[in-house]
Amino acid sequence: MQAGEIRKGVTFEYDNQVYTVVDFMHVKPGKGSAFVRTTLKNVITGKNLQTTFNPNEKLEETQVDVVEMQYLYADGDNYVFMNTETYEQMELNKDIVADILQYLQDNMIVKVRSYKGTVFAVEPPTFVELEVTYTEPGIKGATSTGQTKPATVDTGATFQVPIFVEIGDKIRVDTRTGEYMERV
Repeated sequence: MQAGEIRKGVTFEYDNQVYTVVDFMHVKPGKGSAFVRTTLKNVITGKNLQTTFNPNEKLEETQVDVVEMQYLYADGDNYVFMNTETYEQMELNKDIVADILQYLQDNMIVKVRSYKGTVFAVEPPTFVELEVTYTEPGIKGATSTGQTKPATVDTGATFQVPIFVEIGDKIRVDTRTGEYMERV
């Protein structure tokens, strides 16, 4: 593919490393030739790289495997997942799942991304439903919009929620932003 065809989520090889596009911008200055400004994430190390490409530069697109797996249980610093088609189990280190631990619940279906057999990311569903296990009671008469309070959920994470949310309520959270969406 050519660098001018870069889009978010595309994975390609560059400088003998594999990167996925986090952000990009096609720039056409008044003088000089056009270029593509990108933010890339190394799929193995997780480090970000900002670089520019000539739009006609050739890049080798790579294949990333995505497998749906079900989270089963934690075993020390390892987390056990099961392939929903083959029923094979896989243990992943805490470092790989650290970003999604605040959303991870028993039996949750996630997407496990790997490159040449090396798992580099686990993606939770876009929205998850979590139960509030602790929050301060709302203040009577405080009905102005936008007021929030911290609430701890069944995964142990804390999110900002509206003041009307109480212990025992189920809430929907967007896993891309970590924001409260609604009460379920």
